[in-house]
Amino acid sequence: MSVIVNIAIGLATSVISGVLVWLWERGKRLRALNRRGRFFGLAPGGTCLIVMNNAHDAPTRAAQEDVLAMLDVAALAGEFGCEVTVESSGGFRGSNGDRTEFCVGGPGSNARTAGHMAAYLPGFRILPWNSGPDSIAFRIGGRTYRYDKAHQQYALVAKFRPAEAAAPVILICGQGPVANRAAIHFLKRAHRELAAAVPSQDRYCLLVRVANIETYGHLGSALERDVTEAVFSAA
Repeated sequence: MSVIVNIAIGLATSVISGVLVWLWERGKRLRALNRRGRFFGLAPGGTCLIVMNNAHDAPTRAAQEDVLAMLDVAALAGEFGCEVTVESSGGFRGSNGDRTEFCVGGPGSNARTAGHMAAYLPGFRILPWNSGPDSIAFRIGGRTYRYDKAHQQYALVAKFRPAEAAAPVILICGQGPVANRAAIHFLKRAHRELAAAVPSQDRYCLLVRVANIETYGHLGSALERDVTEAVFSAA
């Protein structure tokens, strides 16, 4: 009888221990998901709107790297079980409402980006396309960040909530398609460190540098600097 009792106690202890470990691991995963969701403005079972840009030389098509950036955003939203809607920048008008919006591309390829910049990012300028060294360079806080297609590009990532919306917008404005994809990849990889560094997870603006493009493509990304104060303040 004592042997049976000992076996029963051992089995019960194992089951209880297993359940506790499962609950702890599940809680750990949920906490990590919640932290990730807060940074990106995504909630389990929520909705996500992706506003896509067009290739600058082909208004009816998107560049390959921009399509891959869109897929990266969709995969991120899928982790939360979000319903994802994709709209073209040429045809979408109105508020994002209760949908977390990811707006991909610079103002030259995405008209909605231009609208967001004019309304909410007064301290951010993109210089015009020309044959000089400052072509499509970023101007932020008196500094210039130049575009070098094959070697180094920059992307601005801004999170803010429009006054008429219940959910935030995350604007991904790169100097080129590689920079757009690099910004998404970098945020997904480094969101924990970035969340601890920004003054607020509800509103932030980060400048991402993509270096050694000819060798590493979109993978050679790093944080250049936090430009929240400079971009959201009037120049």
